[in-house]
Amino acid sequence: MGMYLSFRDDQMAALHRCAEREGAGVHDIVLRAVDEYLGTAHRMVVGQTAREQAAKWRELMDRLK
Repeated sequence: MGMYLSFRDDQMAALHRCAEREGAGVHDIVLRAVDEYLGTAHRMVVGQTAREQAAKWRELMDRLK
């Protein structure tokens, strides 16, 4: 599925500089940024869930030691 994104002039200039420096296209740079964001967001959710479950089951875990 396609999507149209509108960037500010300064954002577009920065994307072009990154693309040129890395020898990639702006499209590739944006896709990598999205992938990185989604990976980070997923790790944050997993971490939060782990902390919540650890707190929930802390008493039982302590008794099992």
